[in-house]
Amino acid sequence: MALMSRVSKRLRRIIQRPASVELTRYEALLPRIEKREPELEKLDDSELTAAATELGDELSSTGTFTDRQLVEVCALGREAARRGLGERAFDVQLLGTMGLLTGHVVQMQTGEGKTLAGALAAAGYALQGKRVHVISVNDYLARRDAEWMRPVYDLLGVSVGWVEPSLETVDRRAAYGGEICYGAVSEIGFDVLRDRLVTDAGDLVQAEPEVAIVDEADSVLVDEARVPLVMAGSVDAGVADLEVADIVRRLRVGLHYETDPDGRNAWLTTAGASVVEKSLGGIDLYAEDGADRLASVNVALHAHALLTRDVDYLVRDGKVQLINASRGRVAELQRWPDGLQAAVEAKEQLPASDRGEILDSITVQALVARYPQVAGMTGTAVAVAEQLREFYELEVAVIPPNTPNVREDAGDRIFAAPNNKLRAIVSEIEEVHATGRPILVGTQDVAESEELAEKLEKAGLPCVVLNARNDAEEAAIIAEAGTYERITVSTQMAGRGTDIRLGGADGSDRERVAEIGGLHVIGTARYPSSRLDDQLRGRAGRQGDPGSSVFFASLNDELVLGHAPDVPDGIDADPETGEVTDNAAHRQINHAQRVAEGVDLEIHRNTWRYTRLIEHQRSELLKWRDEVLRTDAATKTLSELAVADDGSDGSDDADGSGDAADNGRDKNGRKAKKASEDTGPSDGESADGGSPDDESGDAESPDTRDSDIAAGDAAVRETDTADETDTATEADSAETDGAEGTDGDRSGRAGSGAPRLSEARLTELAEKLGEEELTTVCRRIMLFHMDQRWADHLAFLNNVRETIHLRAMAREQPLDEFHRAAIPEFHKIRGDVEQRSAETLAAAEITSDGIDLAAAGVRRPTSTWTYLVQDNPFDSDAEQALKKVRGMLRKKRS
Repeated sequence: MALMSRVSKRLRRIIQRPASVELTRYEALLPRIEKREPELEKLDDSELTAAATELGDELSSTGTFTDRQLVEVCALGREAARRGLGERAFDVQLLGTMGLLTGHVVQMQTGEGKTLAGALAAAGYALQGKRVHVISVNDYLARRDAEWMRPVYDLLGVSVGWVEPSLETVDRRAAYGGEICYGAVSEIGFDVLRDRLVTDAGDLVQAEPEVAIVDEADSVLVDEARVPLVMAGSVDAGVADLEVADIVRRLRVGLHYETDPDGRNAWLTTAGASVVEKSLGGIDLYAEDGADRLASVNVALHAHALLTRDVDYLVRDGKVQLINASRGRVAELQRWPDGLQAAVEAKEQLPASDRGEILDSITVQALVARYPQVAGMTGTAVAVAEQLREFYELEVAVIPPNTPNVREDAGDRIFAAPNNKLRAIVSEIEEVHATGRPILVGTQDVAESEELAEKLEKAGLPCVVLNARNDAEEAAIIAEAGTYERITVSTQMAGRGTDIRLGGADGSDRERVAEIGGLHVIGTARYPSSRLDDQLRGRAGRQGDPGSSVFFASLNDELVLGHAPDVPDGIDADPETGEVTDNAAHRQINHAQRVAEGVDLEIHRNTWRYTRLIEHQRSELLKWRDEVLRTDAATKTLSELAVADDGSDGSDDADGSGDAADNGRDKNGRKAKKASEDTGPSDGESADGGSPDDESGDAESPDTRDSDIAAGDAAVRETDTADETDTATEADSAETDGAEGTDGDRSGRAGSGAPRLSEARLTELAEKLGEEELTTVCRRIMLFHMDQRWADHLAFLNNVRETIHLRAMAREQPLDEFHRAAIPEFHKIRGDVEQRSAETLAAAEITSDGIDLAAAGVRRPTSTWTYLVQDNPFDSDAEQALKKVRGMLRKKRS
């Protein structure tokens, strides 16, 4: 059966079109929906709500929507929108709603009404009795859409709320408690991470997830999937190596250091190493005692050579703020890993922020996988249909536009050099502006947008700039971008979420703007993804409006230099303008974009391949954590670990002469368990948590799925053999070697000589604290050690990842080696947590205020934050070789 299932999926990939969901079923229901309108119009508001409630009672007993139920949901939703918003949903919007209600990603062009289609679908799921999260790309859109659609939800009798960073915990819990909750993917993800660290079940803010409707699905599920969401906690004040930062600042590229073509790695040349060593007093960076300084130099070089101010980050209010590359916005509350964050702050001569440790992380795939039902909507789904199917098992339904698109898309204009291109862009803007047509210019980053704005100002062409510096004003700026004679310069338009109406936000001057040709869109360079190009173009020609678009490009754009630098010889440019008309230039730029898309896809795949084992391990540990959080499991476990008052271990072999393993108990008297039974995959189970024959939850591409699962199975089988030994010796090694974690000072343990927990100690604590308080104390201690041990495990895995390329150089399979290291280490966690908890409870002092857990080392971080992990540490040796070839081609060309 498993073989047939895999063959069936592979055949489907071969014969099925990327967007193959048939709309015939939905289209056949449209006349029936329209037929219900006169009947529903006669109902007053309370009767309409009652009709929706009655439908909800019927829907709650069914798992899927029948045709009749789809008709009722859409008919009631159309009437609620007409009354609440003054908008009658178009047939195409109802097609989108039905596509969402049947679990698809629907593609609807910009301006076709995705927000309303999604709201009606959310209401349908809510009437079914399911809790719905509408996941957006940013906090502004989440709140805007929730408030905008509230009248519709009220008429349909369902509650709605939203979450944003400023919400207090009580309001956040109330928002999640509603039937429909809107939130940015990052905010919902971070709330999941925060909930994983609570020590009282009453502090949880989220309930069990049921349905996710993802707005801008390609951006959230594909672009954001490259970046795991990470929760970190403060440890101590950060320390930046200012001396190293000052030395690196004086180094020159090509002489003292080099970078790879993708801009992901930088390294010292022999000359550079000599300069640095001399500046640091003649040390040897590559000697054993120079390792720390070498690490500081490398991270400072990364900050200096690979991260650019106003492109990768801003400096605002004396702080470094990251820019989200896929959105062109400041990434609020996000930062780099500690060493790099401190290096950038030193580069900008700013105080170092607190140093932190990773407490937990979650990928977008894992976040979405929490929902039993997922659907999505976007304007550009077809281009990523294969990825949506591969990673999320989602199919795409293409919804036709309500009115045919009449936008005129001109061919790319290509130039030999960026300065030629910039002059041509200014000239184009000047020419079109003279007609009065509004112009929207999409740039690559903040620096480019400000450079262009300066050029336009000098040319007497005032413009409005929207970039990461002023993204709080984006809605108002975008809404007015269709105003007569308006010039708007913006960074990435993906996910801006505000329609551009001809004639301004109120459309009062629409006819005049339409008569002269509508909105003209200019792209200053091709984006790394064709979807981003299409999203920019799609701002013109909304709902049948006139409009046009054109993209400018250069053979020296970053896209070409980074992904296709081997430009063919013989491509000539106009000697006066620098424009290139040779078709070879067009092919080169298209090729560069395809390579960039391939690189992004491979990073996505690599992220998934390596993190799915981690996600499985986290899931197993969370089951135990939830049990400890909600029950008295911690007290029971520690009672089992307590030794008898006579010093024996409580086992049948009380004199200590026998082997604890012989009677099935460990040395603490607790019944022994095979490690893999509770904390990891067992023999024959794949590393992602399912059996080898189970296809559910495994959406990897057919070319790599089997090999990855086989690699995971092989690693598991090999390590499972060692688990028996690991389990038997865990307690001994923990006592003799100390904590397995990376930072013993924060483990909450008293060390190898810590007192063992006794039954007398438990009796004493119960008498002085009371049974209820003792249960709470045991829970807090065990949750602390569980969370700390997981943080230690993540730090261990991070070290493995940082050296994974060395495995490839040794001709070993990095994925196999990653599993081989990760699985046995994970199997140690439970034993460590239990022993550390017992030692902490035994050693903690009882004061007049109760038990002093802080003095016993049970201290949570005083602050937490989130940051991005953008590197790809899993490059194969082949990929590294390819990068070197590209680098040589780039040097040859320059």
